[in-house]
Amino acid sequence: MNVSVFITPVLIILLLLYCAKKKVNCYGTFAEGAKGAIKLCLDVLPFLVAIFVAIQLFKVSGLTTLTANLFSPVMEFIGIPKELTELMIIRPFSGSGSLAILEQIYSTYGPDTYIARCASVIMGSSETIFYVATIYLSQTKAKRLLYAIPVALVACLASSIVACLVCRIM
Repeated sequence: MNVSVFITPVLIILLLLYCAKKKVNCYGTFAEGAKGAIKLCLDVLPFLVAIFVAIQLFKVSGLTTLTANLFSPVMEFIGIPKELTELMIIRPFSGSGSLAILEQIYSTYGPDTYIARCASVIMGSSETIFYVATIYLSQTKAKRLLYAIPVALVACLASSIVACLVCRIM
């Protein structure tokens, strides 16, 4: 028997019981939250469109391939296969773009190769930094990310190096 099928219904029942105990209007509170979510979506939409257009321009213009070829020797020097350079460049910008590159790596090298394992761990140990920063900046008063983005990029590079090291050892 699969217990995970019951997790969501049990959580909903517990939430309803908690609301009844605290005498909270569950439906009204939910509707108020949904109204706030719609406003949030409308506020964030222009920022999302801008980052998606920038990502597409970056990929379609061929800059990703050019940048990947430029950084490949450096990546190989620090222990990251050159085949993963494009993935590491796209990952901070786009989750779907990096998934497409990951799928291409799987189909080219096979899913159980060193390169594919490294790519999988890199995908799991990194984040779409610029996407997250876009959402954050669109919803807060903080408009400067002087240290946050460079530190996040260095952490992403460090996690990729460690990912390849762990895959090499295992």
